[in-house]
Amino acid sequence: MEISVIGSSQRINDIGFCSFSRNLNAKIFNPKNNYSKGCIFGQSQNFVRPSRSEIGFSLRASASAQTQAAVSEKTSKITRTKPNDGVKLYVGLPLDTVSNSNTINHARAIAAGLKALKLLGVDGVELPVWWGIAENQAMGKYDWTSYLAIVEMVQKLGLKIHVSLCFHGSQEPKISLPQWVSRIGESEPSIYFTDRSGQQYKDCLSLAVDDLPVLDGKSPLEVYNEFFENFKSSFSPFFGSTITGLTIGLGPDGELRYPSHHHTLKSNTLPGPGEFQCYDKNMLGNLKHHAETLGNPLWGLGGPHDAPTYDQSPISGGFFVENGGSWEAPYGDFFLSWYSGQLIRHGDRVLSRAASTFKDVPITLSAKIPLMHSWCKARSHPSELTAGFYNTVDRDGYEAVLEMFSRNSCKVILPGLDLSDQDQPTESRSSPETLLAQITSFCRKHGVRVSGQNSVVSGGSRGFEQIKKNLLGENEMVELFTYQRMGAYFFSPEHFPSFTQFVRGLNQPMLSLDDLPVEDQETEDSISGKNLQMQTA
Repeated sequence: MEISVIGSSQRINDIGFCSFSRNLNAKIFNPKNNYSKGCIFGQSQNFVRPSRSEIGFSLRASASAQTQAAVSEKTSKITRTKPNDGVKLYVGLPLDTVSNSNTINHARAIAAGLKALKLLGVDGVELPVWWGIAENQAMGKYDWTSYLAIVEMVQKLGLKIHVSLCFHGSQEPKISLPQWVSRIGESEPSIYFTDRSGQQYKDCLSLAVDDLPVLDGKSPLEVYNEFFENFKSSFSPFFGSTITGLTIGLGPDGELRYPSHHHTLKSNTLPGPGEFQCYDKNMLGNLKHHAETLGNPLWGLGGPHDAPTYDQSPISGGFFVENGGSWEAPYGDFFLSWYSGQLIRHGDRVLSRAASTFKDVPITLSAKIPLMHSWCKARSHPSELTAGFYNTVDRDGYEAVLEMFSRNSCKVILPGLDLSDQDQPTESRSSPETLLAQITSFCRKHGVRVSGQNSVVSGGSRGFEQIKKNLLGENEMVELFTYQRMGAYFFSPEHFPSFTQFVRGLNQPMLSLDDLPVEDQETEDSISGKNLQMQTA
């Protein structure tokens, strides 16, 4: 393979990559928000160099923020890898593949990236489909045009696609809930989660309104169900052949959890325990009713008064104290059982409707639960408790969650397969490996199939080695792994060579294939002049 990057007056032969003006998704790619400036050209010393008889792949980049990509065919034969039959490998497309204005962001650059993934032997891609884009203007007014175009693009390249239905918003890139929902929220703010200080989280709806007619006379569950039905009808030609999986969003960042850690942390501080999100009027009403039903009305007046705030140490209040904290008292058990139960019921309500809608469609349903590993060595597991998982040193909090997944024939997506205990700050009392093992043990017990994801994009080898350990180790049970996420940093010289080695490490020996399909054999001349830009977040 010959890969070249062409600048305004440069050509770098063999292997070179362009780091675009800045990350596509700083939140995922670079937690410290350190963006690359301009285009950086260079050769990778770690990339396993294929023979020059293989297909040539070139990326063109101008000196401006605009980027062009070209794929040139050098011979009629290519050598590519065959994916390991045990684990399917997918790559997530940029979160803003489809823009807020419902247009495709830099379609040609995405097409070039898809071709590169195809040549590497990747099985498919994951496409985020946002509620706030597809049904933005009015209830029941859907526009799938750009999403359909992306699916068709993927289909032509012979890749598979998993679609994630996102019923939440995003801060970076900025994607909001539908405009018509936000307008309702202006006059009825109780549709959002609220913390103890009254701060609202407006990137998803409170689970307490699931079955309340707060959306112009309809409940969120009814609106989600209609979204499912319209999606099913609009994308039916692709099910089973191109679209093979569907992920159902269940909360913040698509995960089944409360938005307990949405508060921006101060720099150079350890993550706090988060805060309970039970202070919107509907959650408080549910809590009050539950307490009265159990004969303890004073317990239903609000959440724990002695819980710390977002940034405080878990032991700064009385609730999470290691020994003798309120979490171990009868009141703590009452509140945490109710709080976690509400979350599980929310997941069950949404997934049961999705399962019913897509029961006759040849696709796999999935949903994501978080890996709240900070403070999980503490007896109370405070980060998990505020997120809605009643998991402590004396209680297994994930079995009921996995029972719910099993009941709805839903796969579970687990993030954090790149995280190792040795990389965690000692002070955070974190153990992602222990927590991952606990969750997967209940997956085995209840027959829930598992898909995995990484938490951060890193060019270092340690994260990739940890992923391989989780995918190919003696306790392997992950059927599909989605690497998050394609974008500027993904194709940079700091990252792409390591990713390529990772893919080859998962694959079987290289096989020679016949000629590419006609649609894959675009010449450099045919692509030259196309203006391909990678989206900047």
